[in-house]
Amino acid sequence: MEKKTVSIVGGSGYAGGEFLRLALGHPYLEVKQVTSRRYLGDPVSLIHPNLRGRTQLKFSDPASLEPCDLLVLSMPHGVAAKEFDRYQGVAPVILDLSADFRLKNLELYRKYYGEDHPRPELLDQWVYGNPELHREALKTADRIACCGCNATATLLGLYPLFREGLLAPRPIFVTVMISTSAGGAEPSLASHHPERAGSLRVYKPTGHRHTAEILENLPGNPELHMTAVATDRVRGILMTAQTFLHDGWSERDVHTAYRNVFGKEPFIRMVKMRKGIHRYPDPKVVEGTNYCDIGFELEEDTSRLVIISAIDNLVKGTAGHAIQSINIRMGWAETTGLEFTGLHP
Repeated sequence: MEKKTVSIVGGSGYAGGEFLRLALGHPYLEVKQVTSRRYLGDPVSLIHPNLRGRTQLKFSDPASLEPCDLLVLSMPHGVAAKEFDRYQGVAPVILDLSADFRLKNLELYRKYYGEDHPRPELLDQWVYGNPELHREALKTADRIACCGCNATATLLGLYPLFREGLLAPRPIFVTVMISTSAGGAEPSLASHHPERAGSLRVYKPTGHRHTAEILENLPGNPELHMTAVATDRVRGILMTAQTFLHDGWSERDVHTAYRNVFGKEPFIRMVKMRKGIHRYPDPKVVEGTNYCDIGFELEEDTSRLVIISAIDNLVKGTAGHAIQSINIRMGWAETTGLEFTGLHP
């Protein structure tokens, strides 16, 4: 099969570096350029040492981008929208890893980002890049807005319950335990100063921006509140959601809901063990993988249902679902380049 060329704008960060790692191992992708103004001319392995010997690419200037088949934008929030005109002619298919084009609802954007969207006229061109929720739209999408990592963990955990109508109309409280890479620690700084990794944290008790994505993509306009709590893990997100079932629904109904909605999903794994030490989802088990592990526990006398999901924020939460979306868009097997099953112990 003829390979498709892909270039990455902003390849020195965690997200761009992880997409580069996955793209280099993808049988149908050829990485053409990786840009960085800060590290212009340096080998990409200077910032991403795991790629030593894997590629001879050097960081190039974004102003010198050449035409390619796929372009991945991996820049800080707000940059892609403001600079989009300079990139839209580079490739017929463009993916954005930032939050710039994820929301269609301008009021939600204004509420959670504290400003008006700079390019609202572009929003209808973009498909929200969550393959499990928007697979059909992704098949023909030329603009893909890859979803946020905390939103991914939360949406995948909750969506089947909403679609199947199991949850009572009560507030949902979500807690995401995030890693340093999910909190925005810069890879070059963290690698040079590992003793400071624990200080490079983002705590967000209220008003987390990814809440907007969750509200826009869950059926039924739920009341949902998210709190982000930072940990010293480098990778991973553990999401717990406090919900309540309608009266009369049982654990079997919960199993059925997940099976009906996600039963054929290649990267969703239900974790509901009755023995052993791995009874619930654990971010460590999914490190480096594109899996989302989902579990739950029902408190029968109160109908309180606790949903638990675990992902690697850099793979399933960012670069992995970008690759998965590309596979869908190009008509390739959805698991191509994403077969890594993780390590244990």
